[in-house]
Amino acid sequence: MMTERILIVDDEETLCEVLKLNLENEGYDVDTAMSAEEALRMDLKQYSLILLDIMMGEISGIRFARMLKSDVATADIPIIFCTARDSEDDMVKGLNLGADDYITKPYTVRNVIARVKSVLRRTSGHKTVDKSNILAVDGLVLDLDLKTCTVDSIEVKLTKKEFELLAFLIANKGKICSRDQILANVWSEEVIVLDRTIDVNITRIRQKIGCYGTYIITRPGFGYGFKN
Repeated sequence: MMTERILIVDDEETLCEVLKLNLENEGYDVDTAMSAEEALRMDLKQYSLILLDIMMGEISGIRFARMLKSDVATADIPIIFCTARDSEDDMVKGLNLGADDYITKPYTVRNVIARVKSVLRRTSGHKTVDKSNILAVDGLVLDLDLKTCTVDSIEVKLTKKEFELLAFLIANKGKICSRDQILANVWSEEVIVLDRTIDVNITRIRQKIGCYGTYIITRPGFGYGFKN
């Protein structure tokens, strides 16, 4: 079973190190960031849970949490606020943002570990985007309603056929789709479509989606697929 990864975002270095040591003793993989800005430079999609301070530098914990929840690639990552701000308004604001728990300082390490285990038990297995109108693989996200494609939260312009072809491959990820299957599902309305048309569109899609272009695989003589 894959080890669950936790990110601690707090500007108190000693506190970060204490929590990191104790959580690692519980069997978790733990990383730390001293600010939201530092955390934003990390691959946030890999984390099972984020422990987040509210009062930090230019980007507060509240603002950082709002950014996470507004991005489909990170929206499902559980958040526990660990903060010295203990007013009811602060707590309500944090929970309304979608935080899964709220711990006020000073707190015991034992309490934090218990809360972490509780949240992970509740949210285990729910990190995959489950909206039927969304196709998401890591940082590549297709919204089937809005007809948009984003790569690591940056929108990429695809033509209608590029979008439909990519959506078809992702919907059938883990399988090799023959040219006939692709033509029947993506170019079903056209009378005559050359095989070369598929190849050209695949090449363009790979270029447009950057590093995720390597997820599209070619099996000569069989067709195309998308890595599972």
